[in-house]
Amino acid sequence: MVAIFLKTLPFFALIGLGYWAGRTRFFTAEATAYLTKFVFYFALSAMLFRFSANLSLAEVWDARLVAAYLWGTAFVYGIATLVCYFRKLSIETAAIEAQCAVIGNIGFLGVPMLVLLLGPEAIGPVMLALAVDLIVFASLIVILITGSRDGRMSVAILRTVGLGLVKNPMIVAITLGLLWSGLKIPIPEPMNEFLALLGAAATPGALFAIGASLASKSAERLSIAGWLSFCKLVLHPLFVAFACFALFKVEPYQATVIISAAALPVAGNVYILAQHYGVSPQRVSAAILVSTAFSIVTVSMWIGWLTGA
Repeated sequence: MVAIFLKTLPFFALIGLGYWAGRTRFFTAEATAYLTKFVFYFALSAMLFRFSANLSLAEVWDARLVAAYLWGTAFVYGIATLVCYFRKLSIETAAIEAQCAVIGNIGFLGVPMLVLLLGPEAIGPVMLALAVDLIVFASLIVILITGSRDGRMSVAILRTVGLGLVKNPMIVAITLGLLWSGLKIPIPEPMNEFLALLGAAATPGALFAIGASLASKSAERLSIAGWLSFCKLVLHPLFVAFACFALFKVEPYQATVIISAAALPVAGNVYILAQHYGVSPQRVSAAILVSTAFSIVTVSMWIGWLTGA
């Protein structure tokens, strides 16, 4: 576990550096927003396209892996929702809290860190987890919040969900990359070098942006943040592990990657959704801050246990 911790430490040190830059205002909120946009639309998209363009769909798709991740994620989503029901929270707030309980920072933290820690073969399972989060659960929260406000399902809600998926650069990059691979089109060397150079900026840029954005987060409502962090850092990987090993018999290496992805802290895009819909953004802010702080230890523990390191 110590060896894994030392390997993950540089990643979290970059987050810490970004946090310092944001906290001291050396990096303003506006600068952080532009850095995040660069990583999201350019660097990370280039990295994901290059990875997926060099993989076939058969190398990425694994029905048992998807089923295990979906089952474990849905189970914890259900637990968080049930707790919200007993606390008599609105459907909108319950949807936001449940999202915090299961949606990890796979895009900005998981893709670069897990590929470097667990090897290039990890990209397939990581992309599957990312796709499930974006297609299933990111759509679900929009449906729940919008549907509860309108009092019914409508074509407009489905249109909003569809446009959100089509406009998401990570989904677009993965899809285009797999299509490129499926058509067996070779990547020209200059294009490959361009993608490699641009994609190389994703890891430091994403980690720095995470830290800088955390500097603007508050740690209010710590009891709720603690509960949601427990769901995300402990319950989510635990139930995904149960699904992988006990229910769906997932191959050990793939299970290691998908469980590690489930162990990541709350994703920043949950805060963006909470702020956009005006539903408990301070609560989400605290959950992101607390879960990221504790994940410095918990992520290393999960990866150490899974790899026997």
